[in-house]
Amino acid sequence: MTNKIRKRKLDHIRICLKKNVEAGNPGFDRYRLIHAELPEINFDDISLRTKFLGHSFDYPFIIEAITGGSKKAKRINKDLAAIAQEFNIGFGVGSQRIAIENPDLEDTYRVRDVASDIFLIANLGAIQLNYGFGIEECESAIEMIDADALALHLNPLQEVIQMEGNRNFSNLSEKINRIARDIKKPVIVKSVGSGISYETAKKLKVSAIDTGGVGGTSWSLIEGYRGGKRAESIGRTFSNWGIPTAECIRELSKLKIPIIASGGIRSGIDAAKSIALGAKMIGVALPLLR
Repeated sequence: MTNKIRKRKLDHIRICLKKNVEAGNPGFDRYRLIHAELPEINFDDISLRTKFLGHSFDYPFIIEAITGGSKKAKRINKDLAAIAQEFNIGFGVGSQRIAIENPDLEDTYRVRDVASDIFLIANLGAIQLNYGFGIEECESAIEMIDADALALHLNPLQEVIQMEGNRNFSNLSEKINRIARDIKKPVIVKSVGSGISYETAKKLKVSAIDTGGVGGTSWSLIEGYRGGKRAESIGRTFSNWGIPTAECIRELSKLKIPIIASGGIRSGIDAAKSIALGAKMIGVALPLLR
């Protein structure tokens, strides 16, 4: 199993670097920021410092989860974490399932030697709560990398298209809430390219939500490229499936829960619009991998 997961993770990196894996429109073009011809401030006094889940950041920015589980992934994680340390921003590692199952790979996720002070996010698939994982594995993921929070990612579309996907999505909200209640660190629920609806989010008793909306990396496309002609056709069909990032932010802001805006944010204007719509933090992955 470990070798299969390692190969899959390497496939993901290769495809992201060589293929066009972005799809859809994040929806920011629907909104315009109001121009202030009389700002009435000193530009040099502007500060982007913020606080999120008890941690201070110089910029409201998180390098999103990308990878782990291989020598190449280890190098990527170290390099990106060092950047996060330099700018005092957040960093999230890729899914740690492979290292929970094979502790020899834990080192491919550890970055504290180059990033001692950053807000560091551990990561597991929420779907694994239906496949033997529980509070012990969640705590292990946090302890493995000395993380400040745990992200549980939601990726049903990816799992369905993925050749080796896990497809039992039963009763996950209840299990997520139990983890969030019992674990000592903040729990973040994050989507993987399809967005999170208001109806889903309001069932979750977590510390923050990461939108992962339509408009950025399409994991439907990525798994389609991995799976041959039939899977590729399905991947293209569903590449635009989900909720655009801007709409996710707007809807989730009604819940008064901290929001990480991610999914197709490709400029400072996109980031500013995200914050204006209600996001607390900005998350980006693919442009930094490339």
